[in-house]
Amino acid sequence: MQAERTAAPPAIVFAERSRLVEGVRAYGLIVAMWLRSTMAYRASFVMTAVGNFVATAFDFVTIMLMFSHVDVLGGFTLPEIALLYGTSATAFGLSDLVLGSMDRLGRRVRDGTLDTLLVRPVPVLAQVAADRFALRRLGRVTQGLLVLVYALVALDIAWTPVKALMLPMMVLSGAAIFGAVFVAGAAFQFYAQDASEVQSAFTYGGTTLLQYPPGIFAKDLVRGVTFVVPLAFVSWLPALYVLGRDYPVDLPRWVAFLPPLVAVGCWVLAGLAWRMGLRSYRSTGS
Repeated sequence: MQAERTAAPPAIVFAERSRLVEGVRAYGLIVAMWLRSTMAYRASFVMTAVGNFVATAFDFVTIMLMFSHVDVLGGFTLPEIALLYGTSATAFGLSDLVLGSMDRLGRRVRDGTLDTLLVRPVPVLAQVAADRFALRRLGRVTQGLLVLVYALVALDIAWTPVKALMLPMMVLSGAAIFGAVFVAGAAFQFYAQDASEVQSAFTYGGTTLLQYPPGIFAKDLVRGVTFVVPLAFVSWLPALYVLGRDYPVDLPRWVAFLPPLVAVGCWVLAGLAWRMGLRSYRSTGS
């Protein structure tokens, strides 16, 4: 009996790991299907990708227009703001590319089409995330990377190995944090059913917020995106460490190294929220 008790936990862990692998595999298969569909009309794909690039580029054009009238904004020069913009836009672009379809969940809950996903032997999260995968969103990622390259060329930073490693860490951890927000927002739609705009306020609105220096915002807002919805760990905190600047909220400098841990914590909470939301779902036939 004792041997059976000790053998149970590894079996549970193996089952969870197998489900995760199956979810990733299913996600890849669904994405591949949408990619084949997209590449069947390559001219249309190129035009939509370019359109996505141009539409997102207007955000940085707006910032450049502001700097045609001022030298600094919130104490930051244009290249410094470009670093904030480039890291946050690239991180959000990657997350939007992988999980941007999560905001469709509310529509599926309302019209009952979520029921068709529940009867398939594939994790629902993988199906919703890969639904209508839009490769055109690469335009946003490309635009963010170009601004980031400009910032790195224009800035005079005393680079160290730690600061150099900060950049990929910011982008990857930031993408993971935004991804967790996408999943948590989708979980909320199980209850609200029409909350895509609320979700967008934290995703699209969050990346717009992070494109500007934190000093221009009220401290209560800065505290909110630091301790409540930790979007500040996407770019503000690590970027200010790279630039050698102080954060408006009094925090030790080592918190700039926490984005990977924050991303893991966000995904744990988002996963719990998703499970609770999925269990509370009642189909249109019940």
